[in-house]
Amino acid sequence: MNDILIMILSTLGAIFILIASFGVFKMPDFYSRLSVTIKAATLGIGCILIAAVLYFSDFSVTTKAIAIMFFLLITSPVAGFLISKVAYMTGTKLWKHSLMDELKDDLEKESSKQSKTEKDS
Repeated sequence: MNDILIMILSTLGAIFILIASFGVFKMPDFYSRLSVTIKAATLGIGCILIAAVLYFSDFSVTTKAIAIMFFLLITSPVAGFLISKVAYMTGTKLWKHSLMDELKDDLEKESSKQSKTEKDS
């Protein structure tokens, strides 16, 4: 039973990473590519690490794999957010069929607040 679970988790991890690689080619703009890559790759690596924990069942391997999964789950979304925000600030274009640009509205509100505080002082 343990071997079957290891095979299922390894296969799922490989499939998620494969989906991430397809997403790089199939998504229309940088932001969609980044989103798909971060989500699918994080989930895929997590599945593979869980399979490694089950396969080796050693305390040192388990603690290292759990630490890797923890840091991956913490840092991956933050890194994706910061990368996409920097790309937006440097002028990377959205897909032509994008429906909303929420960051543009937020930046306009922020700049109007800053100009208002500069006028008041």
